[in-house]
Amino acid sequence: MKKIEILAPVGGNEQLLSAVRSGADAVYFGASSFNARRNAENFTDEAFIGAVRYCHERGVKAYITLNTLIKDSEAEEFQKTLALIAKSGADAVILQDMGALSRVKKCCPDIPLHASTQLAVHNIAGAKLLEELGFSRIVLARELSIKEIKEITEAVNVEIEVFVHGAHCMSASGMCYMSSFIGARSGNRGLCAQPCRLNFKYGKREYVLSLKDMCLADMTDELIAAGVTSFKIEGRMKRPEYVAAAVTAYKNAVKGDTPDISLLQSVFSRSGFTKGYAIGKRDLSMFGYRTKEDVLSASDVLTPIANTVRNENPLIEISMEFILRENERARLKISDGIYTVEVSGEIPEKAIKAPLSSESVKKSLGKLGSTFYYAEEIKCTLDDGLMLRASDINAMRREAIEELTRKRSEKEPYSYVPFKKTPVFNSGSDTPALRLSFKYASCVPDNINADKIILPVKELLGSIEIIEKHKNCICAKLPSLIYPLNEEKILEDINKLSSFGVKYAYCDNIGAVALAKKAGMKILGGSLLNIINSDAAESYYELGVTDITLSPEISFKELKNIKTHCKKGIIAYGFLPLMHFRCCPLQSEKGCGECKGRGILTDRMGESFTVLCENRQFSVLYNTVPLYAGDKNIPDVDFLTLEFTTETPEDVLRIINTLKSKKALAGRKTAGLYEREIY
Repeated sequence: MKKIEILAPVGGNEQLLSAVRSGADAVYFGASSFNARRNAENFTDEAFIGAVRYCHERGVKAYITLNTLIKDSEAEEFQKTLALIAKSGADAVILQDMGALSRVKKCCPDIPLHASTQLAVHNIAGAKLLEELGFSRIVLARELSIKEIKEITEAVNVEIEVFVHGAHCMSASGMCYMSSFIGARSGNRGLCAQPCRLNFKYGKREYVLSLKDMCLADMTDELIAAGVTSFKIEGRMKRPEYVAAAVTAYKNAVKGDTPDISLLQSVFSRSGFTKGYAIGKRDLSMFGYRTKEDVLSASDVLTPIANTVRNENPLIEISMEFILRENERARLKISDGIYTVEVSGEIPEKAIKAPLSSESVKKSLGKLGSTFYYAEEIKCTLDDGLMLRASDINAMRREAIEELTRKRSEKEPYSYVPFKKTPVFNSGSDTPALRLSFKYASCVPDNINADKIILPVKELLGSIEIIEKHKNCICAKLPSLIYPLNEEKILEDINKLSSFGVKYAYCDNIGAVALAKKAGMKILGGSLLNIINSDAAESYYELGVTDITLSPEISFKELKNIKTHCKKGIIAYGFLPLMHFRCCPLQSEKGCGECKGRGILTDRMGESFTVLCENRQFSVLYNTVPLYAGDKNIPDVDFLTLEFTTETPEDVLRIINTLKSKKALAGRKTAGLYEREIY
């Protein structure tokens, strides 16, 4: 059976010690910036190099998180961070931003690339495209079932990593903007404030945006059978005891022993655990929040767990060979199976009383308790009648161990070439074109003209007359979440639309881009692709994306920096999607059966948020007020997109006219993040 990697979270030095001493095969952590847990302790530059070395000495791989969105204004700082990682010899970088991918491949082409779960990879098409782009490992979305995971692993030739333990984000990763729009703290930038853990209500139900933590410790056999390579534990913000308990539980599970799930729950849980996504049972049993009882349950177990990792544990097996010859210096050879070192000691003397014995040599050489080594085999070759002091043997042992450790820590740095950007000039248009996006065909006014009219695939298939009327500008919007069992149906549908004359596909996910390419359609990049820098825009251009809607997390200040061959635009109006749910908060004890596909959540301030169902595949939570930028000085764009959800045709015409006149929109609204910076 292939070796399964236990991958542990590290937020700082204490978690690093805990993870490694517990027997983790690999750890993931960030430098001081550009990682999705910027509030964790992380590591200064010097400590970062030391952390990677510490891992390598003990046979543990170090994967570095560079999995945030990067602004053009941060290019120089990103270069410094990447140079530091290259110098460290770390084992891989984890990436979300396609611009970061472009830079890493150009600057540091030899370092292995892992696709972050923030890329929301949840289908075969997306996984295959990332494989083509050079990723050696993909961290799949947490919302997948084991059956769906298996579908993906069988279709690609890269390593597959899945989360097996820890927190569930309510939203699909990489597609949550609630923290951004409420407090300018972006989850895509590593500073999520977790507003979803507050008490949102739906009817009489409370905490409807908070899921229990996952625990798949009793499903490791099924995950291995599904082709998973690495078991990832969430929790870079968690305490060291949590890391130790989780690593130990999953190490035991993989060995075939029964993991102590009750201990894991005592250390940290939210009303217990769930495996709902893994088994495809996405019901109300998945919801839970951190209670007083959950907090108190940890008090009795933390100290015993901490004691297990207080000192070095024997992790590395070595063999030793000691040779003592008359009139020759004593020799000690140590090997870990990869590296071998040999040291020499003193010349032995003739024994006056008891000569040196193999037993006494083995006793001295076996004193490895303060190290992370253990001796599986000690061979002794001794000439008769000789004597060597125990202190001399101990000194040889210490010298050999130090030399072996030095060799183990030595890893050649990766080649690194500073990135030289070739300027691309596209300053947008003085009169941006107007694009209209509708959730429902019934919202489209009879007499409407636009550069593009965007409608979901299903709506277009039921409204052929709209295609005929707007054939040259109609665009099919692919679902933002497409799971493996639906891929062929989506491809069939867009091929059918293509036969009807639809030329354009609007894509909000890397998998959707891949499917649209397969169908031969012209691709418009959606705002959920999270493009906020020039390199990301160019990366999608090289994939065949002709124009892009920039992320609503971009500011006008940063927008001015975007230089790309793509046409570029922004959302100028719309109730923005804040979260995408696969476990819908609107469901009842009976599931979705009686749901009409629409509901209202309220937060603790009494604000209302609409949730709309997407064909019983997923649902979306929309902001409580619309984004509107029609009265702003919008810089350097080729088009403006107006996104309509539940507006009437009359509302649509009124909003279009208001925007064209550059007037303020009546009623409550927000300028979003365009005039302020996300952290």
